[in-house]
Amino acid sequence: METRARILLLTALLLPLTGCASLHWPWSRDRDRAAAEEPVAEDEATTSAAPPKVIEPEVERRKIKVNRIDTENVELGGYYGALSIEDFGTNPVTGIRAAFHVTEDLFFEAQFGRSKAGRTSFETLGGNVQLLTPSERRFTYYSLSLGYNLLPGEVYIGRNLAMNSALYLLGGIGSAKFAGDQRFTVNFGAGYRVLPTDWLAIHIDVQDHVFQSDLLGVDKLTNNIGAFIGATAFF
Repeated sequence: METRARILLLTALLLPLTGCASLHWPWSRDRDRAAAEEPVAEDEATTSAAPPKVIEPEVERRKIKVNRIDTENVELGGYYGALSIEDFGTNPVTGIRAAFHVTEDLFFEAQFGRSKAGRTSFETLGGNVQLLTPSERRFTYYSLSLGYNLLPGEVYIGRNLAMNSALYLLGGIGSAKFAGDQRFTVNFGAGYRVLPTDWLAIHIDVQDHVFQSDLLGVDKLTNNIGAFIGATAFF
């Protein structure tokens, strides 16, 4: 009887001890909650996050050679073309030109040209009728004009070549010697300039030289239109 009492007593003492591992006291719950809410250290976050991958763009650069106008402002050259002298047909004309570029847009240009007038329809139909002598048929003119680069830009030839260009307007005054008389002229026109190199320019021009004439018995304004192509160099 005494032995059974001792066994029961020992069992009653051991039962609370075996269950203590599964018991959670109130203060232990607060400690677990604080541990769960504790922020991760900065070094650990940095090492855990992988850096983003950088994509390097592969762009093939295209090399284009752009010619620039020479730093000099003086332009000198010549031209050749055709001049339509009113009532006297269209004939070849040659001349020289010189320009001074005041700014990037404005320039002064001087021209000197020479042509020879043909026969009028009256002379052609009249047989041996000659209104002018061979020396009087020489048409010589000079002018001083103000030019304005209206549309400066570039011309692309192929994929790798670009040339500076400009569409410009011209207007000025001058003089023309024709049929033995010296006449005051007003000239105006337009041109297109292309620079294959930094010192050479190619010009295409159309101009009208207007003056008063009574050569055929009627006093009138005559229009003498010329179309030229030429080349100039910068100095």
